[in-house]
Amino acid sequence: MAKKDEYSDIKESEKVETVFSETTSFDGTLKFSTSIKIEGNFKGKIISKGYLMIGENAKVRAHIKAHSIVIAGEVKGNVEADDRLEMLPTGKLYGDIKTKKLKMADGVVFEGTCEMLPHSGKVAEVTEFSQGAGKASQA
Repeated sequence: MAKKDEYSDIKESEKVETVFSETTSFDGTLKFSTSIKIEGNFKGKIISKGYLMIGENAKVRAHIKAHSIVIAGEVKGNVEADDRLEMLPTGKLYGDIKTKKLKMADGVVFEGTCEMLPHSGKVAEVTEFSQGAGKASQA
């Protein structure tokens, strides 16, 4: 079970307002703008401008797009976090990631690809490596 201090970097604005308990099963599209924690079973699609917490006992089969996501349970599907994705030690993700910020604890299971999105909307172009590493050529 995750310890309380593992959630310490969760901002006040990301405190959970709604919980789908372990006894809840949901199949369909879920849209919300604040915060939700899923502890049960979910299948479908999740779209949000808010915060999503996937609890330790949750089993989620969905494509997810949300502002901020924390995964402590199991997710099968692609995940896109506009701001950040955090995976706790019990987290399992079988799918691709797109995010600006990524934090993964020891013990995480991740099978997929990861694309880091630019913070400013601009991708920095590398023209030289540091001394002794050689030079990169521009296309």
